[in-house]
Amino acid sequence: MGKRSRQRKADQPKAPDATYPGPGDSVLVLRGSMSPRTREKYRATAAGEERAPGASQEDTWQRAVEFLFERLAVSWSSAGAEPLTGQAELLGRFRFASPDERHWIRDVLREHLAEHFPELPAP
Repeated sequence: MGKRSRQRKADQPKAPDATYPGPGDSVLVLRGSMSPRTREKYRATAAGEERAPGASQEDTWQRAVEFLFERLAVSWSSAGAEPLTGQAELLGRFRFASPDERHWIRDVLREHLAEHFPELPAP
């Protein structure tokens, strides 16, 4: 029974990933698809529905950016180094990104949403 469902999932078409070059030879690759459930969860996060008590609007906005990055990032390479592809590695690298890198990532996420998910609000 489990084998059949895996086969069906493998047979489904997959949206192509999008590659975005950045500063300092950085390259960020983002998924071209998001499940309906993930889209709904992002909407709730961006609207502040899942905001922790005492969290500011800025906290909500930062969480929405991180949520998108976490769900969409496939790989990130910088300065010719081996690309990071693990979810924990990517999220850790995002959290330690410089202000300029974070600005670039936000711009890339906005562009990606506008092109692939126009129904979602940009962070």
